[in-house]
Amino acid sequence: MVNKKDIKTTKSLKSPFKRERLISVKPSGKKEESLVGLVYEVVRQIPSGRVTTYGAIAAVLDLPNPRMVGRAMRTATNIELPAHRVINSTGHVTGEHPLQRLQLLKKEGVKVKGEKVVDFRDLFWDPAKEL
Repeated sequence: MVNKKDIKTTKSLKSPFKRERLISVKPSGKKEESLVGLVYEVVRQIPSGRVTTYGAIAAVLDLPNPRMVGRAMRTATNIELPAHRVINSTGHVTGEHPLQRLQLLKKEGVKVKGEKVVDFRDLFWDPAKEL
């Protein structure tokens, strides 16, 4: 027979399990541990002439909000990163230096009308399927 005094309530027990974030491994074998570094690794893999969205990157990295991807990319200074290939979910070029980004996309053969990528769905690169 179990004595009620011997039973601890679940409120007083702490879970021994911690939620762990997966750490990606670069092709070189080095571990990439920071969120910013993980975002950069995905962005570096977007092929020339293709585009993806902040939301697609957030989804593949299991981030709760696409804005986290935008914030991470804003910290990219003096790093060669094809940030111009990341656009919003409606196909519009957003972020810092939109005119520069539009020019870089045009150089890669991406057709742009106004600030929107033409044939966005055809050019969309889905990191969840490609990585």
